[in-house]
Amino acid sequence: MISTKTSMSQVGNSTKTPKGTVKVEADKGWLRLRFTHQGKRRAFAIGLPDTKTNQGIAQRTATQIELDIKSGHFDATLARYKPQKQLEIEQSPELTVIALFRSFVEYKAKEVTPKTMEKYQATSNYLKCHFSKKPVKLLDDRNVEEFVKHQFKQGLSENQIKRRLEELAAAWEWHEESHNPWKKWAGRIKVPPKQQPKPFSKEEIRAIDQAFRQNKYYAQYADFVEFLLCTGCRTCEAIGLRWRHLSEDCSSIWIGEPWSRGQQCRPKMNKDRSFALNAKVQHLLLSRKPANAKPDDLVFPSPRGQGIDDHNFSQRIWKKMLKEAGVPYRKFYSTRHTVISHALESGMSPVLISHIAGHDLKTMLKHYAGIVNSRPTLPEI
Repeated sequence: MISTKTSMSQVGNSTKTPKGTVKVEADKGWLRLRFTHQGKRRAFAIGLPDTKTNQGIAQRTATQIELDIKSGHFDATLARYKPQKQLEIEQSPELTVIALFRSFVEYKAKEVTPKTMEKYQATSNYLKCHFSKKPVKLLDDRNVEEFVKHQFKQGLSENQIKRRLEELAAAWEWHEESHNPWKKWAGRIKVPPKQQPKPFSKEEIRAIDQAFRQNKYYAQYADFVEFLLCTGCRTCEAIGLRWRHLSEDCSSIWIGEPWSRGQQCRPKMNKDRSFALNAKVQHLLLSRKPANAKPDDLVFPSPRGQGIDDHNFSQRIWKKMLKEAGVPYRKFYSTRHTVISHALESGMSPVLISHIAGHDLKTMLKHYAGIVNSRPTLPEI
């Protein structure tokens, strides 16, 4: 008997799919179906991000394919099983480079942060300037090479260009284009190593806190800044924090609804997390919690009661306050780097730190290995 199996946790599993089974998988955040038909292994991306709603859609599609195979009505072209919007894109006689990427962005819109959407928009603008109405089928390696050279002439760094090429490669992969020159060129761009910003010292942290608390205009942001310097949360996570995300006594926290550019967005890597807070952070939160606090009220609202504008804060207030504190400038996001660095220096388990910070362990160690206490030390001669 044919049965449908959903396996979100077996991404990259090389085990053979049982005959007659249509397996739903998540690959790099996107859903795909994998099965065997007439002795041939088949797999295709259905063009939907990995969310609970879309998992249900994918499961229904998987069931339909199994029924069609059993009844002898399987559509080998897979057209019957693809979302209508994807079919319209694929059946377009002259699908352009710009149209393909725009469709990819539309699919990603509900899954990425406003910041990422801004990056996609910048990439789209470059495509419009460089490729105009060029059909996808006519895009070749030479065209991509010219695009890359033009990006360098515009003054973009290797890292910026590589990220842009990776975005385009992902779009072509999503569309299942057999020829993906973006991917090859993304692999060719070598990003030079970049030194991590110096974390704030304990003395600098105290100076920053004091500067904010003594400033008559920006003292209202002091708790917000201290919270970030104590927890290592992402800026968007602190901005979106609401009282219902904290336990009644503020001893523990749940993070899963970040706020960016004036709207709620999905958490990084689409994962939430919970952890206990230390006494210092607990006291900070309890001291600012209103007696009539509502569950949906923001913990750190702007002066107007809205979500803090992180761009305005970092560019206008943060720069000014570091100067006032006599602390050399580092980006506002360095608050997160500071907490992770100090935690590693103290000997705290990297596994625990990665959970608290919401960081992938492998990525964290890659960027912070140089400050772990076990790092090699040159002998004295």
